Amino acid sequence: MSPIHASPATAGASPLASSTTAPSHASMAPGMGLTSSRAGQSPRTPTAAATATLLATLDAWTDAGLLRQLDSAFARFVASLDPDAPPALLVAAAVLARMEGRGHSCLPLAPLATAEQDLLAWPVEAQPAIAALWASLPANPAAWLAVLQQSPVVRRVGRDPELGQPLLIDGPDDAPRLYLRRYWQYERSVAAAVVERCARPEAVDETRARTWLDRLFPTPADAAARKDAIDWQKLACAIALRGRLSILTGGPGTGKTYTAARLLALLLATHPAPERLRIALAAPTGKAAARLRQAIDGSLQALQHSLGAHLDLAALTRRIGAARTLHALLGARPDTRRFRHHAGNPLDVDVVIVDEASMVHLEMMAALLEALPPGARLVLLGDKDQLASVEAGAVLGDLCRDAEAGRYDAETARYLLATTGEALPARYLAAAGTAPALAQHTVMLRVSRRFEGPIGALALAVNAARDPALPARLLREDASGALHGVEGGPVAAVIALALDGREGASACYRDYLERLARGPAGKDGAAHAAWAADILKAFDRFRVLCAVREGDWGVAGLNRAIEHALARARLLSPRGSWYPGRPVMVTRNDPALGVFNGDIGITLPAAEGGGLRVHFLDGEALRSVAVSRLAHVETAFAMTVHKSQGSEFEHTALVLAAQSGNVLTRELIYTAITRARKAFSLVAEREGLLENGVLQATRRESGLLGFQGTTG
Repeated sequence: MSPIHASPATAGASPLASSTTAPSHASMAPGMGLTSSRAGQSPRTPTAAATATLLATLDAWTDAGLLRQLDSAFARFVASLDPDAPPALLVAAAVLARMEGRGHSCLPLAPLATAEQDLLAWPVEAQPAIAALWASLPANPAAWLAVLQQSPVVRRVGRDPELGQPLLIDGPDDAPRLYLRRYWQYERSVAAAVVERCARPEAVDETRARTWLDRLFPTPADAAARKDAIDWQKLACAIALRGRLSILTGGPGTGKTYTAARLLALLLATHPAPERLRIALAAPTGKAAARLRQAIDGSLQALQHSLGAHLDLAALTRRIGAARTLHALLGARPDTRRFRHHAGNPLDVDVVIVDEASMVHLEMMAALLEALPPGARLVLLGDKDQLASVEAGAVLGDLCRDAEAGRYDAETARYLLATTGEALPARYLAAAGTAPALAQHTVMLRVSRRFEGPIGALALAVNAARDPALPARLLREDASGALHGVEGGPVAAVIALALDGREGASACYRDYLERLARGPAGKDGAAHAAWAADILKAFDRFRVLCAVREGDWGVAGLNRAIEHALARARLLSPRGSWYPGRPVMVTRNDPALGVFNGDIGITLPAAEGGGLRVHFLDGEALRSVAVSRLAHVETAFAMTVHKSQGSEFEHTALVLAAQSGNVLTRELIYTAITRARKAFSLVAEREGLLENGVLQATRRESGLLGFQGTTG
């Protein structure tokens, strides 16, 4: 923790404090116009001038980039509802809105009381001004709580009546949390659904389950020599068989979708009416959904060979249908946050499998759980260590808090032994009465079958963070060609990778543009479709990933620079905003067109002539949309690490800007590394950025874990 400590007198050094558009922060010290509980004044007797002074200060902070327009506007909204609002309430409202924009679902009052830098993440240059203002605000969480809960716009959960207040305070008095009303409702909705789904395990015929699990997971010949003698994939299927909510987490290559395919086969084999089993596959993005379906289909086809006539998996595959984005599954509607499917119109499903669940934000998880029929099963697949969604909440991370430790109770251990023959070691068991209910429905896969080489070692070193300097050493010392790192190099190093790749990693943008230049093999539609699909696959071999959007080292600057470099190399002819070869990312859902936020396509001439169309590849299915109909897209030579989730590339280049700030975290670096299949390159604007990022872990505040009960 690093609270800000400074005296009001230091505020004069801040450009914010000397703003000509608002009273200086130095004038807001105790006894100089701003109501202060520290000065012994009543927190409910601010003067109109003090309120105006504070609102003007928040506006000045917005102009300086410390707050968003939305943050200061929300403070004004609260002041309009409560003309007697104390300054502490207005500050809390603005900071809470800012926190929501940074992915938090709530604002704990303890770090608010000290303006804790680790959580609130104010820029260093703003700290004197922040300290000046905070010197006039309540001195501790109890004082903040006393001030805030006196306002009619704030509801203290469990004490005050429900009157539609926009702000709520929940949690115990010694650790209260302030919420925007909407996010409190989402959090409570998710918590209630998880508790209800964990409360009553499904009845399982353990003998029949054991028979099928032994068929689906035959003991390998080298079982005794495995790194982990436990078959966690087998255990995951047994856990999911008895639950209406199951969570399967693990890093890249641990077999999450492989396990999900066997779970589907297990459900088919043990269901009383398998011909009526309704299954839906979904993911947050179109790319992730397509990859999920591909992986499931491939695993089921391979499994059919080993099962023979025991089970008709081909029929199961035909019945599953296309994997969809969560927006498409729930029935997104234009111009509203509501979906077609909800509690009053639930999904027509028995099983829903959601991949890349780390990307599912709080609001979407609440909508998904609400739309599920009570008896349906939900299976969440994801890597708990990846980046959470850019929107509020880190639901998978919260729900997987106990995944690594296991914390299984005696009944779960007995059930797993009976259905799988696997005896859980004592280190994964919880003491009687201390096992969380959710832990009995969660399994972490621990052995990667794909990331065992240099890329896997690098990802593990970043995630463990035991030696923050180790990742840079691995990049420098790798002799295989899989890893490459440049810290303190020019931005031209990124452009060189984009144009020509590097030794040991040839994948680059030249690949798809040379295919573009060759044209289709024939003039018919089939030849054009094969050509377009080949271009899209070649483009997906390589990608530039950025930590930030703006600047020469961000998405915007690199997209321009790469486009210009490709044009100079005569690989592209960019004329106007649309041109053949332009890669684009969809930035807004458009269900009518069948495109969703995060979808990536390539602009190509239409097969029949007469214009340009953006072509998308979902698995092996090709579709296209006229460029005139795509209003919400951006060029996608470079993209943020967040937007890359759900995708994999043969060669991934991560770009770290010196001005990455708090965006550069361990989770971001780990996520970028695990997008690479064969080669990973790092280019950092200055030395030390990689090590600094490894040291900085993502912290997202929520109250979701407060619901967890215990069993046993």
